[in-house]
Amino acid sequence: MRLTPEQIRIILNTVHAQAGPAARVVVFGSRLDDRRRGGDLDLLIESSPALDLIQRARIKRTLESQLRLPVDILAKRRDAAARPFQAIALATGIPL
Repeated sequence: MRLTPEQIRIILNTVHAQAGPAARVVVFGSRLDDRRRGGDLDLLIESSPALDLIQRARIKRTLESQLRLPVDILAKRRDAAARPFQAIALATGIPL
């Protein structure tokens, strides 16, 4: 996974500040492949209640500013069934 311990700390602190300490963060996509370069940061955030648009925008803005990476966020309510793309992210991703 192409994230430093400091980047992981920033991600978790930012998400937990908006979604609460019980929010689960899963990294998926190109950042998992150590052979690749560049790319965006794909995150699935599970929380209860689900993130609203304002919370997602705040997380995205903060992470893009601090990490200097493009960030894409999928939000999932913890007790909801995963939609197909969410299921792929959960199956292939790595929880932080």
